[in-house]
Amino acid sequence: MNNFASNITSIYLPQEILINLTLSFILGVIVSLIYKKTHKGLSYSQSFMITNIFVSVIVCMVIMIIGNNLARAFALVGALSIIRFRTVVKDTKDTAYIFWALAVGMASGTGSYFLAIAGTAMISVIALILHRTNFGSFIKSEFILQFVLGKENEGASEKYNSLIKKFTNSFTLLSSENSSDGKSIKMNFDLVLKEGKSQTELIHELSKIQGLSEIVIIAAKSDVDY
Repeated sequence: MNNFASNITSIYLPQEILINLTLSFILGVIVSLIYKKTHKGLSYSQSFMITNIFVSVIVCMVIMIIGNNLARAFALVGALSIIRFRTVVKDTKDTAYIFWALAVGMASGTGSYFLAIAGTAMISVIALILHRTNFGSFIKSEFILQFVLGKENEGASEKYNSLIKKFTNSFTLLSSENSSDGKSIKMNFDLVLKEGKSQTELIHELSKIQGLSEIVIIAAKSDVDY
């Protein structure tokens, strides 16, 4: 056991080991924070954030244990193959964060500090840009507005259109569905609200229009694609 420990410390000085582990921890935290900032949908997991940090530090340790010893690498592969991961990744993007954490740990463990820091900075910028621009989304939704319009109220259409224009930067009619009795139409709009305007205020104003009922606003926040 002492020989094993001395072999590791002969490759890495104690201060280098501490630097590598500390750097992998800090970069693992950054990976997790970027994940939290850019996450969309309902599959957010606090345990996944913690896992990213553990993966970064543990992989850093593994890389330092292996060093340049090929036999040790094969021994660790055999030992780690005993562990089975049965957790299903709900979001395919989460897989990228796992690989990012692995890369951070490997770079820190091999002493490639510039690569670890520069790579993390670059990937962070890319992730934030893709999140900010909502890359790949068909429609940039903030809110989905739903209401039922009675056919007998002919003037209501002009009123709700002018009101929605007042509250939004842009809006798009997603669907209009006729009721089974033919007396009403269910409307669905995609909305991007103006700065300073609230969905609560919009609902309040729409409820004043005669002929509108069942008014609902769903916070999409770029999570809904059509």
